[in-house]
Amino acid sequence: MYARSTYEVETVLAAGAGDHGAVDELVRSHLQLVYNIAGRAMNGHPDVDDVVQETMARVVTGVSGLRDPRSFRSWLVAITMNQVREWRRATAGTSAALDEVLGMADASADFAGLTVTRLGLSGQRKETAEAGRWLDGDDREVLALWWLEVADELTRAELAAGLDLTEKHAAVRVQRVKQRLESSRAVVRALSAQPRCPGLVYVADGWNGTPSPLWRKRLSRHVRECQTCTDQLSDLIPADRLLAGLGLVAIPAGVAVGLLELARTAAVPALKGGLIAKGKVAAGAAGSSLAVKPVAIVAVSTALIAGGAVVVQNLRPEPQPNRAAPVIATSLPASSPRPTRPSPTPTPTPTPTKTPTKTKTRLVSPYGRIIDAADQAPPKNRRPAPLPRRAAGTLAIGGKHGYSRYGGAPQMTHRGDYITITGKGYLEVRWGILYRSRIGDFRPATWTGLKGKLFHVASGGGRRMDDEQAPGVTWMGAPEVGFVRLPRGQQQMWQNEFYYLNGQVTFHNNESGTDIDLSVAPRTWSEVWGDISTGLDPAKGIVRYGLTRDTGDDRAPVPQYLTRARPADPAQVPQRSRVSVS
Repeated sequence: MYARSTYEVETVLAAGAGDHGAVDELVRSHLQLVYNIAGRAMNGHPDVDDVVQETMARVVTGVSGLRDPRSFRSWLVAITMNQVREWRRATAGTSAALDEVLGMADASADFAGLTVTRLGLSGQRKETAEAGRWLDGDDREVLALWWLEVADELTRAELAAGLDLTEKHAAVRVQRVKQRLESSRAVVRALSAQPRCPGLVYVADGWNGTPSPLWRKRLSRHVRECQTCTDQLSDLIPADRLLAGLGLVAIPAGVAVGLLELARTAAVPALKGGLIAKGKVAAGAAGSSLAVKPVAIVAVSTALIAGGAVVVQNLRPEPQPNRAAPVIATSLPASSPRPTRPSPTPTPTPTPTKTPTKTKTRLVSPYGRIIDAADQAPPKNRRPAPLPRRAAGTLAIGGKHGYSRYGGAPQMTHRGDYITITGKGYLEVRWGILYRSRIGDFRPATWTGLKGKLFHVASGGGRRMDDEQAPGVTWMGAPEVGFVRLPRGQQQMWQNEFYYLNGQVTFHNNESGTDIDLSVAPRTWSEVWGDISTGLDPAKGIVRYGLTRDTGDDRAPVPQYLTRARPADPAQVPQRSRVSVS
């Protein structure tokens, strides 16, 4: 479950006190959550971006009045759902007509279609997403929150806050919606059967093909009573198991651009371009919470819209110098005359000569300037370069994690797990991609709160995760389930990645759609070298030698997604964060 960290509480407090950077962090780290709540509750209606815009405007202007910073997410969810209900009331008379005009009957245009496409859903997960189309508006509001609860994005308390109910009454509402969702799944399965049950064809006569609560009741009645249809339901997996850990739907590029432009604007009306501008609510209407009101929005960090998702990056990425760049730089300008030794004179008494002032040299540390980047796998039979030996002491490991069944190493198996490593020495991170269990959106693991220095010194384990383990099958997936696709620019992981730490850092599992296990264990220099230099043995899964990355000095690379900061949401660490000490 999503952990409420001290850092998040501090971020909310700072935002309430007017810290623009903290407000920026809250906007960036919660925009996608708000979009998913509103998107599913509104079934992907074109007004979703307006509702998200108005929600974030109210969050920015209201955070200073929040009494308990620990309740921020509950408060955020409640605001989002209030905006959704306000939109529903404001558009009650025109929604049906607008849906017809805008083609909302097109399955690819609603949020279910977006979920299937952007999360790459198939099989029963796809059927579950499509089943949401058969629910009415009130049920979709509950489904939007419950979906995120079982996906480990919300707590039950936050769900209840969004429904404006006690947790006990919220549980009753959720149970009813789950029953209707299962009924809808049965209808979706029966309608997709080839050939379709003749009795179902008869019952569906006159249906225009658009899912609705009325037709769900009619068709599900037949499915329950028909042996042919019920036989097709024997393998249905409970929806909460299917949705567990499923990631958030990425914000579509067109929507994201508009929302980010809003956030970059110094001062805008809360409803600029929203429902009032579209004539759906009268400006200043009595009793309406959607009245126009100026708000202050601080500029968010530049965002890169890549593949339809919002990817946060540094405003000014630091240029990456060549590895061969000199380590020592002098402060003497290139145009300055070079000091020369005084020439002897013919007179017996030398003329005093002023000694040129010596220019001090300044060591410029390249630490943190060379960051891991996407690279090509070396030839499988290429032996690793010598591994420099660094001074090592002991490493202490703590945090929120479990333990591996194989060797008892600390292991992170759920989103929100983290491991804090302190000391001086080598450590191994072993990657496990459980693609047979769950596959989808990949969120990289991140390193936060660095004190001191962290280097990426070697890669091993006998294979890169994109090496074949069988024809067409890698450790990143298989054709029948799909393959994990890393974010653009991310370096491909090896089975074992080795690092050297002198200080302290916290490592986070941010898994979303893809099921990931991460084991972390201290290692000696000999163990690292033994791993990467082990001879090829395909029978044991050792299909390539390892790779030495360490240069033995500060020019050694640092891992991607590393920062000295402690963000409220560790999943938001940029791919190329700044960790330089110079």
